[in-house]
Amino acid sequence: MTLKKEIFQGIEAVLFDLDGTLIDSMWIWEDIDREYLGKFGIDLPDDLEEMVQGMSFSETAEYFKKRFHIPQPIEEIKAEWNRMAWDKYSNEVPLKEGVLAFLEELQQQGIRMGIATSNSKELVELVISKLGVKEYFHSIRTSCEVAKGKPSPDIYELVARDLGAAAENCLVFEDIIQGIQAGKNAGMRVCGVYDKNSERDAVRKREEADYYINSYLELA
Repeated sequence: MTLKKEIFQGIEAVLFDLDGTLIDSMWIWEDIDREYLGKFGIDLPDDLEEMVQGMSFSETAEYFKKRFHIPQPIEEIKAEWNRMAWDKYSNEVPLKEGVLAFLEELQQQGIRMGIATSNSKELVELVISKLGVKEYFHSIRTSCEVAKGKPSPDIYELVARDLGAAAENCLVFEDIIQGIQAGKNAGMRVCGVYDKNSERDAVRKREEADYYINSYLELA
């Protein structure tokens, strides 16, 4: 794989979202949300995914608690979501097409890499260890570690500081609108990534991102 020069000109660090960007996992969460709300006799609202996109794990738990009047404490809600997702993240979530070869090429080129995710620290650590890619990343951060989730730039600014890279020398890979906006709000270049779960937003993602790929194989 040879990195396309026009995309990587001047790039010192590449920052990735996790779910839907590096791994094929977004399909899990609709099932978890439906099952979790079902325990309280609540049907899954049609607008739920749209309302929580970009939120940190903690912000999402707070949203659920307030909107659905969930009696559990925030930390207990998060712990239950981790338990519900654990087996799927252990056994059913693959890397997206071309990711491993892409990470290897970035490493060979001396480009530092980080993860900036809205998921929980526990699930991130689990899945990147299971998939054998943890070693590629010099920074792994979650939106729970900053003041606001995406589209706020906070998480991308934090990872860039970890990597010692100026915003103008960072390239972000993201699969959702709020994530693309977070990268742009941080002053970074952004490559939108196709994901089946956000297919409805493909046109807008192309418009808001600097670049767009359907697969990492396109960067070969």
